Amino acid sequence: MTFTEFRRTVAEYADEIPPEFLRGLQAISALEDEYEEPGFEDVYRLGEYLDIGPEQFLGSGGGIGRHVVLYWGSFRRIAAGDPDFDWEEEIWETLTHELRHHVESLAGDGSLIEQDEIDARQFPRRRTDSD
Repeated sequence: MTFTEFRRTVAEYADEIPPEFLRGLQAISALEDEYEEPGFEDVYRLGEYLDIGPEQFLGSGGGIGRHVVLYWGSFRRIAAGDPDFDWEEEIWETLTHELRHHVESLAGDGSLIEQDEIDARQFPRRRTDSD
């Protein structure tokens, strides 16, 4: 899938999300970047929820706000090693996962963050000189 197709698919899927789940969200973005997870071996971040602080942080007027970002380069990297990779399914799953982070953030609930941390323990770690 090209980056243009990826952006279009993300936008189409975002349009399917009921507005109540988007309340307080400034943007859903598709970036070309590949995001290798720091400290992990061959693990790529497909997307993330960014909550860039309160509106009045350090006296700023508008704040940057809350965003969902999906990384096309990471999808491409994973798809290259998996002939059964389903771009549409993975985009939808990643988008709704990150939107769940947003909704839980608004509710003051960290359940999905805790689950992500548990899941991350299963990923292979990068070896260091001290290993």
